[in-house]
Amino acid sequence: MHCVTKWTKLDTHWQGVSIETLLEHVTLKPEARYVMAYSYGDYTTNIPLEDLRHGKAFIGLNFEEKPLAAEHGGPARLVVPHLYFWKSAKWITGLRFMEHDQPGFWERGGYSMYGNPWTEQRYRSDD
Repeated sequence: MHCVTKWTKLDTHWQGVSIETLLEHVTLKPEARYVMAYSYGDYTTNIPLEDLRHGKAFIGLNFEEKPLAAEHGGPARLVVPHLYFWKSAKWITGLRFMEHDQPGFWERGGYSMYGNPWTEQRYRSDD
């Protein structure tokens, strides 16, 4: 987990459902290349579809062998561990598959459209 405020927490233990498992029940149009994640309170965040596939992301239900606490996004949170944690939307309510990338809540405010913590892509000017 990587926060844009410059903290990282490694070796965490999650349980949940792989996005790949969920996608087995969805017919995707070939042009779908991006996803908008929706959460309680009108929060949104954009993610390239490829960054959710092949075991890279999941819906987190348990953290450190306990149900995910509400203040951390429980009962269900999108978890995209290789991107900054604002991409891991708390209280996930839905996913929309899109042909073109669109900014979510923080991205509209100037945050990076991608959010790679290893290259410190925090703001749009870092892209």
